[in-house]
Amino acid sequence: MTDFTLHCPACLSDHSPGPERYVCPRCGGNLEVRYDYEALKNALSRERLAADRDPTVWRYRAILPVQTPYKGLPLGGTPLVEAPNLAADLGVARALVKDDTRLPSGSFKDRASSVGLLRALDLGHTLVTGASTGNAASSTATLSVPLGLQARIFIPQAAPPAKVAQLLAFGAQVIAVEGTYDDAFDLSLAATAHYGWYNRNTGYNPYTREGKKTVSFEIAEQLGWLVPDLVAVPVGDGNILTGVAKGFEELVRLGLIERAPRLLAVQAAGSDAIVRALEGDGVIRPVSGDTVADSISVSLPRDGDLTVRAVRASGGWGIRVSDEEILAAIPYLARRVGVFAEPAGVTATAGLLAAARQGLLDPSWTVAALATGTGLKDIASVRRAPVGDVITVAPSLDALQRALA
Repeated sequence: MTDFTLHCPACLSDHSPGPERYVCPRCGGNLEVRYDYEALKNALSRERLAADRDPTVWRYRAILPVQTPYKGLPLGGTPLVEAPNLAADLGVARALVKDDTRLPSGSFKDRASSVGLLRALDLGHTLVTGASTGNAASSTATLSVPLGLQARIFIPQAAPPAKVAQLLAFGAQVIAVEGTYDDAFDLSLAATAHYGWYNRNTGYNPYTREGKKTVSFEIAEQLGWLVPDLVAVPVGDGNILTGVAKGFEELVRLGLIERAPRLLAVQAAGSDAIVRALEGDGVIRPVSGDTVADSISVSLPRDGDLTVRAVRASGGWGIRVSDEEILAAIPYLARRVGVFAEPAGVTATAGLLAAARQGLLDPSWTVAALATGTGLKDIASVRRAPVGDVITVAPSLDALQRALA
């Protein structure tokens, strides 16, 4: 395992990675894993990566903070889909969709869970807990099975039934909290402190960001060590975006790419605390969190401060989209690109379409959108989208001809 330290961007203090250390012991801020990047340049050269036949995220193990060998479900190496129809609709030179609906649990969150769960094993834990609206939970449950870990998950009572079913199928103990995601999050922290469980919470556990950054490594490598001009990211807690930002930043430090892309933080209109902060004084203030995109439904983003900082440092911006725009993007992405994603999974694409309507995209740009969760995660919302109706006919050719007339 590569040596690392934990850095607090809020108070600029550095700390050793103690077994119970999730947040800064000095100020309570979120921590960030830091490495000796000069020492890693040889281990992560373009030549070594080109010779590596492992297509999974573990081709980047040298810059991941884990020691236990990964013997679970293979993940990573997802397609970077060329989307000429999307490029034409956006009025840009090139458009790409990173299709993480192909990961084992059907969600981008597998990247985070894989590293978080290995860190739990490094520290000798046998039970992992956390709060989730669904995807982080199902990811934790799915990946825990082959690793021999028990998953105990807190969810808001309104979590989509398909995601709850996936949790139960993989043997997780599910605790439905009468309240919001934020209520479930707070209860999971209290339980972690009381029982001594390992907590995988997004925006709390610094190691989840390390898994999420691998999507940036893959995008850059799949583009021949070039990067898009703009990467659109669906944002709830903000931890996916800070992971994406960290990945590109580390590639620059390692000399593998020359620059990082601009980042577009896309939020649902009812869950737009980070966009509001970007438009204003940078301070995160709670909002309702009400949106059809349950995976990014957050009242108080736990990684909000770092997200604002990352977006601004990239030269990017934030944009909000309505639930109607999100739902419309489900059939749009399926029919124009060929990727079937849930509401949060299409939110980045909806954000790019909104940015194009507002004249915010340069025609010369290459843009990329993350598709973060399969549409099978939330069929009820898909049926609310403008996807059309089923034609019911009697079992006869005459009935079919009448229906099709």
